[in-house]
Amino acid sequence: MKIKLFFASMVALVAMSFTSLENRPWELLGARKINYGLDRDEIVVTRAEGVFTAVQLRIKRSPINMHKMSIHYGNGEVDEKDLRENFRAGSTSRIIDLPGNKRVIRKVVLWYDTKNLANGKGVVELWGRH
Repeated sequence: MKIKLFFASMVALVAMSFTSLENRPWELLGARKINYGLDRDEIVVTRAEGVFTAVQLRIKRSPINMHKMSIHYGNGEVDEKDLRENFRAGSTSRIIDLPGNKRVIRKVVLWYDTKNLANGKGVVELWGRH
């Protein structure tokens, strides 16, 4: 009986650990109002925000054409991500896993254009997963 209880508790513990990996909290790291035409913006992230395993962009109010983004880490490394995607208002990027273990993000640089897609100025939000 004790062995069955032990194995049942181990199975429950393993199942809970898998669900917690997917349900880690997301935190808003910053947002930028999108200008018309081709532009580049930086979202500065402070060390106080903590460490992250993934990032995601969320587009609000107006569509944009995202070219690329570069993630600058606390140790000086830079990770270039080619996005080349048209985002509708209300859409999100894929979840972008960060290489290595948990990383401190110093800033994220975004290159984008509106190409007359926008009725008004949109907003890009940068979210990080702990």
